[in-house]
Amino acid sequence: MSASPSIAVESLIVRRGGKEVLHGLSFSISRGRVTGLLGPSGCGKTTLMRAIVGVQIVESGGVEVLGEPGGSPPLRARVGYVTQAPSVYGDLSTRENLRYFARVLGVRPGRIDETIATVALGEQAGQVVSSLSGGQRARVSLATALLGEPEVLVLDEPTVGLDPVLRRDLWGTFRSLAAAGTTLLVSSHVMEEAEHCDELLLMRDGELLAAESPEELRERTGRQRLDEAFLALIEERQAR
Repeated sequence: MSASPSIAVESLIVRRGGKEVLHGLSFSISRGRVTGLLGPSGCGKTTLMRAIVGVQIVESGGVEVLGEPGGSPPLRARVGYVTQAPSVYGDLSTRENLRYFARVLGVRPGRIDETIATVALGEQAGQVVSSLSGGQRARVSLATALLGEPEVLVLDEPTVGLDPVLRRDLWGTFRSLAAAGTTLLVSSHVMEEAEHCDELLLMRDGELLAAESPEELRERTGRQRLDEAFLALIEERQAR
């Protein structure tokens, strides 16, 4: 595995609506790892992810993905991005959506069936997407991002609205992808999901409170529960 990071962010500042929403963030993400981006709603997670995939204007600082500036043309086939809202066609079936995106991406034969199996939608392959549940639609969106076998996968709140069994299965999929070499950045506002991650980026109010493993966070704060460790970091910051 290469020693160079998949994602490197340096002194990133972003303004939206005239207000600074990301305050000089710096961190790196290793290849073939699952990194959790965690923090309360409104803390800047989505803005950071948009900056990483190159669809967010930044005021200053830098973002590199796989050694290229974030959002640059060479990355289009190497980075997958799944937004919070499912970005698929509701009047097409699961398989028809994947056929369309497969043509756009020029993926190899057989990749559609592989991807449907990966997201466990075999029984819904012929079903119109508008008739699927919210969780199933989210998995169709994930499938479209997986078609091109991206080296980096950026997922914005992919487990919101899913029942515990589906959440467990989806995290199992993420772990399998990482084991095969994919780098995943997965955002969530549910601290219990931090347990599934190799590394954590903990955010609050546009600032990065920690960039370390769950074990390192426990050791630093003296708390075994990660939600309590996060609260300890917040209290520590407020006491300064």
